[in-house]
Amino acid sequence: MTPSQQIDQLIAGLKDWRGKTLAGIRKAILAADSDIVEEWKWMGSPVWCLDGNIVVGNAHKDKIKLTFSHGASLPDPDKLFNNGFGGKVWRAIDIHEGDKLDKGALRDLVHAAIDYNRAKSKKKAPAATGAKPRA
Repeated sequence: MTPSQQIDQLIAGLKDWRGKTLAGIRKAILAADSDIVEEWKWMGSPVWCLDGNIVVGNAHKDKIKLTFSHGASLPDPDKLFNNGFGGKVWRAIDIHEGDKLDKGALRDLVHAAIDYNRAKSKKKAPAATGAKPRA
Protein backbone atom coordinates (compact mmCIF):
# COMPACT_ATOMS: atom_id res chain seq x y z
CA MET A 1 0.00 0.00 0.00
CA THR A 2 1.07 3.56 -0.62
CA PRO A 3 1.33 5.96 2.34
CA SER A 4 -1.84 7.72 1.15
CA GLN A 5 -3.70 4.39 1.10
CA GLN A 6 -2.45 3.61 4.61
CA ILE A 7 -3.74 6.99 5.81
CA ASP A 8 -7.07 6.29 4.08
CA GLN A 9 -7.24 2.97 5.92
CA LEU A 10 -6.39 4.59 9.27
CA ILE A 11 -9.11 7.21 8.84
CA ALA A 12 -11.68 4.59 7.74
CA GLY A 13 -10.87 2.56 10.85
CA LEU A 14 -11.61 5.48 13.16
CA LYS A 15 -15.37 5.12 13.45
CA ASP A 16 -15.89 8.00 15.91
CA TRP A 17 -15.28 11.74 15.72
CA ARG A 18 -11.52 11.18 15.30
CA GLY A 19 -11.87 9.80 11.77
CA LYS A 20 -13.87 12.77 10.51
CA THR A 21 -11.56 15.20 12.31
CA LEU A 22 -8.37 13.62 10.95
CA ALA A 23 -9.86 13.55 7.44
CA GLY A 24 -10.62 17.29 7.65
CA ILE A 25 -7.15 18.07 9.01
CA ARG A 26 -5.55 16.02 6.24
CA LYS A 27 -7.54 17.91 3.61
CA ALA A 28 -6.49 21.27 5.09
CA ILE A 29 -2.82 20.28 5.25
CA LEU A 30 -2.76 19.01 1.66
CA ALA A 31 -4.56 22.15 0.45
CA ALA A 32 -1.79 24.34 1.89
CA ASP A 33 0.65 23.38 -0.88
CA SER A 34 0.23 21.05 -3.85
CA ASP A 35 3.78 19.68 -3.38
CA ILE A 36 3.12 18.25 0.10
CA VAL A 37 3.80 14.51 0.18
CA GLU A 38 2.13 12.02 2.48
CA GLU A 39 4.37 9.48 4.19
CA TRP A 40 3.78 6.64 6.64
CA LYS A 41 6.50 6.51 9.30
CA TRP A 42 7.32 5.19 12.72
CA MET A 43 5.20 2.06 12.39
CA GLY A 44 1.90 3.77 11.78
CA SER A 45 2.00 7.55 11.78
CA PRO A 46 0.77 9.75 8.94
CA VAL A 47 3.41 12.37 8.18
CA TRP A 48 3.07 15.28 5.79
CA CYS A 49 6.35 16.43 4.26
CA LEU A 50 7.81 19.05 1.98
CA ASP A 51 11.57 19.58 2.04
CA GLY A 52 11.47 17.67 5.36
CA ASN A 53 8.83 16.67 7.88
CA ILE A 54 6.09 19.23 8.47
CA VAL A 55 3.62 17.57 10.80
CA VAL A 56 2.80 14.13 12.19
CA GLY A 57 -0.84 13.27 12.85
CA ASN A 58 -1.79 10.64 15.42
CA ALA A 59 -5.14 9.46 16.67
CA HIS A 60 -5.07 8.76 20.39
CA LYS A 61 -7.86 7.38 22.56
CA ASP A 62 -9.26 10.81 23.41
CA LYS A 63 -7.67 13.20 20.92
CA ILE A 64 -5.97 13.85 17.61
CA LYS A 65 -2.40 15.08 18.08
CA LEU A 66 -0.65 17.13 15.41
CA THR A 67 3.06 17.35 16.15
CA PHE A 68 5.05 19.92 14.21
CA SER A 69 8.64 18.71 13.91
CA HIS A 70 10.13 22.19 14.34
CA GLY A 71 7.18 23.86 16.01
CA ALA A 72 9.31 25.70 18.57
CA SER A 73 10.86 27.65 15.68
CA LEU A 74 7.56 28.55 14.02
CA PRO A 75 5.46 31.67 14.52
CA ASP A 76 2.07 30.83 16.05
CA PRO A 77 0.14 34.12 16.14
CA ASP A 78 -3.19 32.27 16.36
CA LYS A 79 -2.01 30.25 19.39
CA LEU A 80 -2.81 26.84 17.89
CA PHE A 81 -0.05 25.07 19.81
CA ASN A 82 -1.30 23.78 23.15
CA ASN A 83 1.26 21.10 23.98
CA GLY A 84 5.01 20.53 23.92
CA PHE A 85 6.13 23.81 25.42
CA GLY A 86 8.72 22.11 27.63
CA GLY A 87 10.87 21.06 24.67
CA LYS A 88 13.15 23.07 22.45
CA VAL A 89 12.15 21.59 19.08
CA TRP A 90 8.62 20.28 18.58
CA ARG A 91 5.22 21.70 19.42
CA ALA A 92 1.84 20.03 19.18
CA ILE A 93 -1.84 20.75 18.79
CA ASP A 94 -4.09 18.42 20.78
CA ILE A 95 -7.62 18.33 19.40
CA HIS A 96 -10.34 16.84 21.57
CA GLU A 97 -13.91 15.94 20.69
CA GLY A 98 -15.90 19.12 20.08
CA ASP A 99 -12.83 21.33 19.56
CA LYS A 100 -12.89 23.62 16.54
CA LEU A 101 -9.61 24.01 14.68
CA ASP A 102 -9.13 27.17 12.63
CA LYS A 103 -8.20 25.70 9.22
CA GLY A 104 -6.84 29.03 7.97
CA ALA A 105 -4.51 29.28 10.95
CA LEU A 106 -3.47 25.64 10.41
CA ARG A 107 -2.69 26.44 6.76
CA ASP A 108 -0.55 29.40 7.89
CA LEU A 109 1.30 27.14 10.32
CA VAL A 110 1.92 24.57 7.57
CA HIS A 111 3.28 27.36 5.31
CA ALA A 112 5.59 28.50 8.13
CA ALA A 113 6.85 24.91 8.56
CA ILE A 114 7.54 24.63 4.82
CA ASP A 115 9.42 27.94 4.88
CA TYR A 116 11.42 26.71 7.87
CA ASN A 117 12.30 23.43 6.09
CA ARG A 118 13.37 25.27 2.95
CA ALA A 119 15.55 27.72 4.87
CA LYS A 120 17.11 24.83 6.79
CA SER A 121 17.88 22.88 3.59
CA LYS A 122 19.48 25.97 2.02
CA LYS A 123 21.84 26.20 5.00
CA LYS A 124 22.85 22.55 4.49
CA ALA A 125 23.53 22.97 0.76
CA PRO A 126 27.26 23.08 0.03
CA ALA A 127 28.44 26.54 -0.90
CA ALA A 128 30.16 27.02 -4.23
CA THR A 129 33.83 27.57 -3.51
CA GLY A 130 34.79 28.93 -6.89
CA ALA A 131 37.90 26.76 -6.82
CA LYS A 132 38.91 25.17 -10.10
CA PRO A 133 39.32 21.40 -10.18
CA ARG A 134 42.87 20.10 -10.24
CA ALA A 135 44.21 18.79 -13.51
